[in-house]
Amino acid sequence: MRQRFDVTGMTCSACSSHVEKSVRKLDGVTDVAVSLLQNSMSVEFDENIVTTSQIIQSVQDAGYGASLPLAATKTPQKESASALAASEQKAMKKRFWISFAFLVPLMYLAMYPMVAEWLGLPVPSFMHHTFHGPENGVTFAFTQFLLLLPILYVNRKYFQAGFKALWRRSPNMDSLIAIGSSAAVVYGIYAIFRIGYAVGHGDLATASHYTMDIYFESAGTILTLITLGKYLEARSKGRTSEAIEKLMNLAPKTATILRDGKEVEVPVDEVQVGDTVVIRPGQSIPVDGVVIEGSSSVDQSMLTGESIPVEKKEGGKVVAATINKTGYFQFKAEKVGSDTTLSQIIELVEEASASKAPISKLADKISGIFVPIVILIAILSAVVWLIAGRDIAFALSIAIAVLVISCPCALGLATPVAIMVGTGKGAQHGILIKSAEALETVHAISAVVLDKTGTVTEGKPAVTDILPAEGIDSDWLLTVAASLERSSEHPLAETIASKTEEKQLAPLPVSDFEAISGRGIRAQINGVSYFAGNLALMQENGIPLADWAERAETLAGEGKTPLYFAGNSKLLGLIAVTDMVKPTSKEAIAQLKSMGLSVTMLTGDNKATAEAIRKQMGIDRVIAEVLPQDKEREIRRLQEEGHRVVMVGDGINDAPALARADVGIAIGAGTDIAIESADIVLMKSDLADVVTAIQLGKATIRNIKQNLFWAFFYNTLGIPLAAGTLIPLLNIKLDPMFAAAAMSLSSIFVVTNALRLKFFKPKLRKERSV
Repeated sequence: MRQRFDVTGMTCSACSSHVEKSVRKLDGVTDVAVSLLQNSMSVEFDENIVTTSQIIQSVQDAGYGASLPLAATKTPQKESASALAASEQKAMKKRFWISFAFLVPLMYLAMYPMVAEWLGLPVPSFMHHTFHGPENGVTFAFTQFLLLLPILYVNRKYFQAGFKALWRRSPNMDSLIAIGSSAAVVYGIYAIFRIGYAVGHGDLATASHYTMDIYFESAGTILTLITLGKYLEARSKGRTSEAIEKLMNLAPKTATILRDGKEVEVPVDEVQVGDTVVIRPGQSIPVDGVVIEGSSSVDQSMLTGESIPVEKKEGGKVVAATINKTGYFQFKAEKVGSDTTLSQIIELVEEASASKAPISKLADKISGIFVPIVILIAILSAVVWLIAGRDIAFALSIAIAVLVISCPCALGLATPVAIMVGTGKGAQHGILIKSAEALETVHAISAVVLDKTGTVTEGKPAVTDILPAEGIDSDWLLTVAASLERSSEHPLAETIASKTEEKQLAPLPVSDFEAISGRGIRAQINGVSYFAGNLALMQENGIPLADWAERAETLAGEGKTPLYFAGNSKLLGLIAVTDMVKPTSKEAIAQLKSMGLSVTMLTGDNKATAEAIRKQMGIDRVIAEVLPQDKEREIRRLQEEGHRVVMVGDGINDAPALARADVGIAIGAGTDIAIESADIVLMKSDLADVVTAIQLGKATIRNIKQNLFWAFFYNTLGIPLAAGTLIPLLNIKLDPMFAAAAMSLSSIFVVTNALRLKFFKPKLRKERSV
């Protein structure tokens, strides 16, 4: 069986990896997928061998929390997930501002006297009398310590999680933060005691020396900058839970059913299989079922992606959350509760999101090796210098310098700063990038899957061809069509009416209107019988067609829907309607293919329409008449073939596929659900922006790798210097303050390098008016 668990305490990909390894060790566990974004875990296991309690215990033994979630159908659980994400973001923001508020006076106190002395600037009198000089060393140091305490307190989670991970031999980013900050704090406290002792014994030279060796500002800077990065990351959390919550809100909360011949309104949870459900115009359908009385057209676009409402009559299937347009009908409930199509889509979104393995940050991967090596070097350096005859203060200073220069300021900033600049640049191009994972993944994709309706096409039908018969004026044909369709409930009636209004044609009065199920309509205009509908209607009424049937087939082969119109026993002509292709779609698809990507189109529409679009657009492969779960299955098939997949869609029916894909891209004009489920949103609803998003992803990940390289370059270059390797040769010792300066320099370099992304410009793309 497969069971989902809520997991708490994870802060980075090293944590999720450790949770996964701990659970995999259990006998009977066949598969584990941990989602850092959702703070959840999906486990496939044999319940005869291992229990859920044992799985929870293994997570707790690893140092994290785990519990079984509430039932997936219960809204409070989803609301609590969204509230949890919002609470986390609020807490991180509060931590940052408190840290920043105390860091400013701490930095001023610690750095200004030194900078003023170097630059020859005057020192304010209150600074001079209270803090300046070795005789005020204790006041100077202890005041910094007091300013640091609030920063340490609000960021205590780094120490709790970092040292716990270190204790369990699975160091992560928190471990680096905790060690670096603690090293600076411990040495600073040691310096306060040395200053106090030196001043008390009149040794102002020693007091002056240790006054320069206080690194409280380094600890404060490390914690504040890392918290800023964590806050930026927290802003992207909660996306999936919000999407699921909106999915659940699609279905109506009540349903009208027949009981003992009377209509009764009941909560949708009380609808049972076999109940007769009553649906009136404009109502949402509460459960899945089959029509047993009446007929109507139903808007299924939120589930199937079809832009044209579907006619339903006796025997027709209806699904929950779709919207009845104009007719009245009754249907027999067949699937209720968790068995409905909507519930299955919700489950697919949850499973696909949870199974999306968190991207292992390069920094977290390296930190597992980097941290123990740095600690070992620091200890060995101190021991070597003690053996060489140096005092404890000197050896401790060496060890602290090694640890301080390895502090992860630049390491922690390398990814969030580049992501922040990259996402800002994306917004300038109308591309909303919702997560760092998206940018880190999109650069490596090899396949693009496109939904048709609303993505490649406009998503709304339009009249494309008006073909009058010989001797018939096109305006007359359109006027007759609009007059007939005005009284019709046919899904395309609105489209023809809009075309008539555009041409400022006035419809004629009709009488004896009759809708012929599955065929079309019949009505009288000025005492003459007119027909509008399909080929079968024309043939049944003996309308001579000549070669018009072949012309209609040609239109259908182009992905259009042909409608026949006849009057006075002769054909008036054809009007073709289709969902128009967006102007930039063909160019965008060509650009994607030129980048070496395979392009597949998925659609719920018929094969003829899909194939016509494929030929027109030059798409590699098309799959038609697919259901939402089929789209998700196709994404999974491509992934199993080794592809990194981008899914581009706009409908609710695309939500499972968007969640399953390595990167989900939603068209901005689409539904909120698709936008919430996606990693990237195209604000301009333009496929050409998919190309820009991929190029921006490549540029950003390249920038991140450069940042990480330089962060490690500065640190690793300084570690041998901090360890004192140049003392025997050149008598050069890297003071911990210079080690902290090197660490700060690497941070400045990283931020400056990330700012280069502001000059990003998309390539392989023609200029388009916006």
